[in-house]
Amino acid sequence: DVDDVWKHERNVRRSQSDMRPVLLKGHERPLTFLKYNKEGDLLFTCAKDHTPTVWYSDSGQRVGTYKGHIGSVWSCDVSEDSTRLITASGDQTVRLWDVESGQEHHKFEYRQPCRCVTFSLGEKYAIVSLDPFMGSASSVDMLRIAEDPAEQTSEVVRTFSGHSGRVTRCVFGPCNKTILTVGEDGCIRQTDTETGALLKLVEAHERPIGDLKISKDGTCFITASQDKYAKLWDIDTLECLKEYNTERPVNACDISPLMDHVLVGGGQEASQVTLTGSRAGKFESKFYHKIFCDELGAVKGHFGPVNAVAYHPDGRSFASGGEDGYVRVHHMDAD
Repeated sequence: DVDDVWKHERNVRRSQSDMRPVLLKGHERPLTFLKYNKEGDLLFTCAKDHTPTVWYSDSGQRVGTYKGHIGSVWSCDVSEDSTRLITASGDQTVRLWDVESGQEHHKFEYRQPCRCVTFSLGEKYAIVSLDPFMGSASSVDMLRIAEDPAEQTSEVVRTFSGHSGRVTRCVFGPCNKTILTVGEDGCIRQTDTETGALLKLVEAHERPIGDLKISKDGTCFITASQDKYAKLWDIDTLECLKEYNTERPVNACDISPLMDHVLVGGGQEASQVTLTGSRAGKFESKFYHKIFCDELGAVKGHFGPVNAVAYHPDGRSFASGGEDGYVRVHHMDAD
């Protein structure tokens, strides 16, 4: 039937046009981290080029940059009301910024490179992970965040230690009662925020863990590792719920806030890339079913490993950041 053929053609065309990515060109070096604000209208990107950048997530228009760091920026977090941004950098500083003006509110100075930074629920505190450096072991510092930027100090409330090697991700657990940390030792540590006591330790992966994301409902989290697995965990018991075998080192992961999907990104290490084509390097973002662990699909596009992925808060689009210096924002079709 001609009518059916025409409908099919239209649907194919629509799906192709809807999934065409918005390409965000602005970074000169590999991407390291992506973060949407709570509403999802802004996308914050960090890269090795010293300049965190903010974009309109729907159009890909660059809104502005935050100038001041003199080293790679490894991660960032944005407050719930989208007024404050906090960034962690290899230049041994954590900086607090005004989102709208791009002005630096405060600089926390360290003697070790800063890797990951996250606000607490309510933004009265932030935690930052410090890399091992010049004989100092890795640790996680809890900082007090003042309501008035003029009153901000560099006060450290508490320091947590225990990981061997870098701590790649640190996040607050439910109601800020615990802190979850993962790192190069392949372990997940759950620590009491008040006392600093270690509550649980799980040897989660055989290789370094590069990413950790908590689900929207706060009941579980996902980890991504160089051992080619992403794993889903219960946030309280640290019981492994699901495993996703991806057949390539996994650098980044996220859990869909809308569907029973998880998103993983990775590929061969950058140093090995020249030895194979982009197809063999497996530089796609892949979707898996959260419950059944089946691979649902893959989105190609990056000319190098995918270093960061993030779902939009409404679950209808996602962003990926690659070793190639590009951010790609994919809007899913209505189906």
